[in-house]
Amino acid sequence: MDDPDTQIEPANLRFLRRLVTVLTAVMICGLLVIIGLFVTRLGTATAPLALPDTITLPDGTTAQAFTQGRDWYAVVTQTDDILIYDRMTGTLRQSIQID
Repeated sequence: MDDPDTQIEPANLRFLRRLVTVLTAVMICGLLVIIGLFVTRLGTATAPLALPDTITLPDGTTAQAFTQGRDWYAVVTQTDDILIYDRMTGTLRQSIQID
């Protein structure tokens, strides 16, 4: 029997082995880049908008949902009204009836 150290490796197998090694290195580098982007992007995230302390709803309404923007917040009521309030003053800006 031939000694395994003296056998000559076919060119196709050598090429395939190098290709797998290069692809593994590229995948590791890509994973490190993605992790680095996550760390840098999440580290620079802006602070979330603060919730208002109190919201005064019209009499007889019950809140069902809440959402907010930079200078406004909105409350959806059980009667399918959207009440849009000014964030700074807390006054009602607009009321929208959903049909």
